Amino acid sequence: MADGKPEGNGLSSGQSQLPIPAFDPPKKPKRNKYALACAFLASMTSILLGYDIGVMSGAIIYIEKDLKITQVQKEVVMGILNVYSLLGSAAAGRTSDWIGRRYTIILAGVIFFAGALLMGFATNYAFLMVGRFVAGIGVGYALMIAPVYTAEVSPASTRGFLTSFPEVFINFGILLGYVSNFAFSKLPTHLGWRFMLGIGAVPPVFIALGVLAMPESPRWLVMQGRLGDARRVLDKTSDSLEESKLRLSEIKSAAGIPEHCTDDVVSVSKQHHGEGVWRDLLVRPTPAVRHILMCAVGIHFFQQASGIDSVVLYSPTIFEKAGIHNDTDKLLVTMAVGFTKTIFILVATFLLDKIGRRPLLLSSVAGMILSLTGLAVGLFIIQGSDHKVVWAIALCITAVLSYVAFFSIGMGPITWVYSSEIFPLKLRAQGCSMGVAMNRVTSGVITMTFISLYEAISLGGAFFLYAGIAVVAWVFFYTLLPETQGRTLEEMEMLFGTFFKWRSTARELKEKKGESNEQVEMANSTTTGTGN
Repeated sequence: MADGKPEGNGLSSGQSQLPIPAFDPPKKPKRNKYALACAFLASMTSILLGYDIGVMSGAIIYIEKDLKITQVQKEVVMGILNVYSLLGSAAAGRTSDWIGRRYTIILAGVIFFAGALLMGFATNYAFLMVGRFVAGIGVGYALMIAPVYTAEVSPASTRGFLTSFPEVFINFGILLGYVSNFAFSKLPTHLGWRFMLGIGAVPPVFIALGVLAMPESPRWLVMQGRLGDARRVLDKTSDSLEESKLRLSEIKSAAGIPEHCTDDVVSVSKQHHGEGVWRDLLVRPTPAVRHILMCAVGIHFFQQASGIDSVVLYSPTIFEKAGIHNDTDKLLVTMAVGFTKTIFILVATFLLDKIGRRPLLLSSVAGMILSLTGLAVGLFIIQGSDHKVVWAIALCITAVLSYVAFFSIGMGPITWVYSSEIFPLKLRAQGCSMGVAMNRVTSGVITMTFISLYEAISLGGAFFLYAGIAVVAWVFFYTLLPETQGRTLEEMEMLFGTFFKWRSTARELKEKKGESNEQVEMANSTTTGTGN
């Protein structure tokens, strides 16, 4: 009491000034507006895929009438873009390591712009397929790079929210495609579908201009040895300067740059420009990398194998089989599908960082299973009846809407979020490109065989098959995918490697973190006691 202050108050004051971040975390910071703007601009490239999916579902009605194509040609033109996009996504990983994430996004827009113009001016089926090829390359680039850039620029506190943006814009693009179908449906048949496809050249122009205002990914800058530039970007995209320093330290460690190195520019080995990555991914992967690759490729496979592109691309066909025969009515109901997907994906973006990846994903797939089963039952009843069954038609429409809603609230965004955040820094670009490649191949196979499939086993049988695949997906996700919510990108590798035993690994990490917290608390207590 010699200092004139009560002992208890002195202790309390000392304690209040000591930071105990692990034991007594600060309040959640507000969303970083700069990181939000960067993620928003980068993710806009995903509009390209969404628009093509949405617009082709309606344009094919008029292409079929104008060009007199066969059912097989119809299947091919609908689904071939997904196969072509495989080439773009495979090249995008190396390209983004070479020229940077930002310029790869611009390149994606330029390629799709050319493809959209070619499709709009197509005079025959072969010309149209050339346009599909060019547009597909652009879509492949966009699909791979948008989630990678967004994950690398996002702070851990909002990474789930921000890396769900690509899926948001895919859905927004689908909705724009549906609206375009309806808007140009009254034009003469030979003009309508060309306007629907050609107008897709407009979004890439604005996207490319917007991306020029974005910074480069801090992780790519570190891989190039540009520490000063990376530091400035991290200062802007982190929730605090302390977090910025921590992120930079973790990235330097992952890139093999010494912690004590503070120069603005340092030399890096050639390995950090992309060489040796395929060896580490496929030839000699560690158990952790093998587990990560299995999860990333698996989640992309099941996203498409459960039938989402068949439902979105062939919505008019499904509704026609369900008893809706007027072209305008089919397009209106299809627009309802687009609105439903868009609304629910917006809901999902706000839940990813609150609820976590696994609960949303498992709930989403369970809802998809029920919806697909309901749709299959409704279609069987309609096809087996010789008169109009109103309640079965209502069941089919409801099932389609609930299916896309459940997909958008979990399976849709989490596929991109999860695969973009689990790979180690050095392997991230090429690892994500492998996931996207699987996504596009599966989508291409599903969409190019859908008509043949339902002609062989009936439309109801096709959706029963998709429901069965979704059941397998649920089991795969439950047993193999760890929760990644709240972890930094550099911590991910510690979660993986034990495959079906990942839960015990997660418990061990939690226990170690608890021990670390106790040590911090004891150190702070000791400091407080010394101060008194």
